[in-house]
Amino acid sequence: MRDAEVIHSYLSTQATRCFDLLYSRYATKIYSKCISLLKDEALAQDATQEIFMKIFLNLSKFGEKAQFSTWIYSITYNYCIDFLRRKKKQTDLFSDEMEKTPDLEDEVEDKALLEMEINQLKVVLENIPTGDKAILLMKYQDDMSIKDIADTLDKTESAVKMKLKRAKAKAQMIRDEIFQAEMA
Repeated sequence: MRDAEVIHSYLSTQATRCFDLLYSRYATKIYSKCISLLKDEALAQDATQEIFMKIFLNLSKFGEKAQFSTWIYSITYNYCIDFLRRKKKQTDLFSDEMEKTPDLEDEVEDKALLEMEINQLKVVLENIPTGDKAILLMKYQDDMSIKDIADTLDKTESAVKMKLKRAKAKAQMIRDEIFQAEMA
């Protein structure tokens, strides 16, 4: 059964087997996304349960405007970002203000990010702001389109393109700092 069929069946019958099917399809994906954003297994496990509770309580609100997986990803992403905001008391995680930004006229090539060594990439992802990390992971790890990212973040496509451009520039800057430190 497709996701939409399972959802309709659950909403009409309240059969737990339908929700169990959705859980088995998406639990690992949600947990993986939580761990990549929260960086803590216990927090990711708790977040996965909380997210499924949100899905369960709001399943009737799924309007099929996007794919179910995109809707779930949006809930997961928003939950984790809200958690991090509360934890770090950050008020504007996606601020358009840039401190120490490189000149954005020269767009960072995707190739540069894709050619990073795994160790460098891990260090870059650990040192880049959470919002930038999330948008890069959506684009390159989850292979989401600009439109899907925009839907997930409730932003315009041009805003997503700019955030992606800035995140790549920050990643390149961090990578260059790592390279310079290794050379010294």
